[in-house]
Amino acid sequence: AAAAKAPVKKNPKVANVSVQLEMKALWDEFNQLGTEMIVTKAGRRMFPTFQVKIFGMDPMADYMLLMDFVPVDDKRYRQGAFPSRRYAFHSSSWLVAGKADPATPGRVHYHPDSPAKGAQWMKQIVSFDKLKLTNNLLDDNGHIILNSMHRYQPRFHVVYVDPRKDSEKYAEENFKTFVFEETRFTAVTAYQNHRITQLKIASNPFAKGFRDCDPEDWPRNHRPGALPLMSAFARSRNPVSSPAHQNGTEKDAADSRREFEREAGGTALHQ
Repeated sequence: AAAAKAPVKKNPKVANVSVQLEMKALWDEFNQLGTEMIVTKAGRRMFPTFQVKIFGMDPMADYMLLMDFVPVDDKRYRQGAFPSRRYAFHSSSWLVAGKADPATPGRVHYHPDSPAKGAQWMKQIVSFDKLKLTNNLLDDNGHIILNSMHRYQPRFHVVYVDPRKDSEKYAEENFKTFVFEETRFTAVTAYQNHRITQLKIASNPFAKGFRDCDPEDWPRNHRPGALPLMSAFARSRNPVSSPAHQNGTEKDAADSRREFEREAGGTALHQ
């Protein structure tokens, strides 16, 4: 038998890099319920937003940051009486319904600040709040294309921009990949688990109108009932704003607000 390929020794510029997932407690809370992310033809932002704190970079070296999404398994699922669906959510669990659909076009999302010096990346939380998910196989906006009712694992990659002319030869040693299993999710066109809907309303900064109003005004089927709706963390946490929001990019905030309104059932939030 052929000998196993020796692991590539990473460039010191990436070997010492470590990454901390921000809002981990919230990701854990969603993961325990079975995280769902909305995919639409036009593209939808993720919530929770994928945010990380980076350590160990060379402050003066250039790096690119990117994400991709890989299938968790080769299965598809179906919902109850709707045979066109790929996953089934039944009695608080997903049921396997068959083999996965053909793979979607593999795409990566580059953080818009790439490339940048290690010092810049490390001085603040890095937020992928521009990333959008779509189920449109013909998307020409650069969004991440996913199959609805399939499970995915986000991956985060740090790539050292090697200044050597023959840098292609060193490609495998110039990147480092990080996987946080608590960020895996099922892609859906509408939330299947009402607890996910409730937790998103409780913790999404653009859902303040739903939290402030009477639960009877919440979209039908998304009302809390007797369920312990949210943890103290989700009630009290102060969501980390992305640099874009901190810099006053009101359009992005308005877009996120409108996206949440559609996501939560089409009811407009209080002005």
